Amino acid sequence: MVDFVISASAVELTYRADQIDNGWVWRELRDHGTVTLSRVFTFALRDLLSQPNTDDRNSDFENFEYRFRFATRRDGYFQVEGRILGIENPVLIDEAGLRLERKVFVAERNISIFRKIADLVPADQPIIIGGNRAGAIPWPDFQALLNKFPNTGELNRYAAARVASVIGDYITPLKDARAQYEEYLNRRRSTMTATLSHPELLQTEIEKYVFIRDTITEWLRDGTARSESDWQKMIINFLLLIFPKYVAVLSNVKIADAYSSSGRTKNRFIDLALVDAAGNLDVIEIKKPFDDALIGRTRYRDNYIPTKELSGSIMQAEKYLFHLSKWGRAGEKVLMQRYASKLPSGLVIRITNPKAMLILCRDRRPDAAMALDSSQQLDLEIIKRKYANMIDVLTYDDLLRRLNNVIASLRLRAETQASEVRKDEHDGSDQ
Repeated sequence: MVDFVISASAVELTYRADQIDNGWVWRELRDHGTVTLSRVFTFALRDLLSQPNTDDRNSDFENFEYRFRFATRRDGYFQVEGRILGIENPVLIDEAGLRLERKVFVAERNISIFRKIADLVPADQPIIIGGNRAGAIPWPDFQALLNKFPNTGELNRYAAARVASVIGDYITPLKDARAQYEEYLNRRRSTMTATLSHPELLQTEIEKYVFIRDTITEWLRDGTARSESDWQKMIINFLLLIFPKYVAVLSNVKIADAYSSSGRTKNRFIDLALVDAAGNLDVIEIKKPFDDALIGRTRYRDNYIPTKELSGSIMQAEKYLFHLSKWGRAGEKVLMQRYASKLPSGLVIRITNPKAMLILCRDRRPDAAMALDSSQQLDLEIIKRKYANMIDVLTYDDLLRRLNNVIASLRLRAETQASEVRKDEHDGSDQ
């Protein structure tokens, strides 16, 4: 059994064997000059503070407690010579940190924690735990490290998973050891601490999306009084924030149309195009938020059909996608020449199955009541899904609902993180 006794100037490690002959420690010291306890702590004969007064033929060893000089106390740290832990690095442990105990140094199956750390740092460089010294590992992070060391059950399951991956093709039926290992890991309490979170970042994100939502809501109060150009300019300001997969907005994009007129190529102009973080080009169409401009009010053979505003916008987007795809590599080169200065350095525009996004119309009235009945809503959803593989049709109310869901999600995450911080602080005060 290993324990630590702290005095005003030093730390002693005490040891007494529980299940085997306690005299083995003295015999190792006497015959070899050193002894290793728990496969981690290595002491020389000079470290022993008191020697037994009997030889190895007597049974008085049974109650003898070995006392070894383990560390000195200096400048607020317990300072341990590296040789005692089997490494070349001196170890400094903040006195105000965790209580010294075996598990601070020894993981499951007698794995030396500080030996694993020493494998990653230069020889002779001090390993500092806690305190204010430069290069110190903060106590919460060191505690997280201790929690991440696998226990015996996890090691057994991991070993079984590795064996199964090798022999699984030859022995059937075979227990699904890998699935059992993954299930065990999923059940384990997460070692991610709240100190790794950044609540202020979440609060900034919440404020950002609230501002965007409130701005769009305010504009919708008199939406039809503003021009389509005004709506495009306003939405452009927020596009990269609402859709963070995109990194650039391109305006008035000229593309080649080699199919509309026989024997000659003409130019078409896309009002807005988006470039994502991988360089892929997409099209976006922003229309005015007219009410009741999505689905016709009368039925055709018991179905509601799209209005000219919606069907025309979809057709326009499909034409753009068609001409972009046909333009191909030649188009990529032309667009790069025109817009390289608007892109992050090293990003290359690619025309690879481009998609389109339509932002238009409303599905709610100014008083927030639904503008469509249940049958119209169903038919509109069918129309949206018909084109979903290439065109994302969004109403302005869809956009507001997405923003509201993002805000709600961020607020929930912020509350969860705050709760975790309070719990960590409470747990820390109990230690």
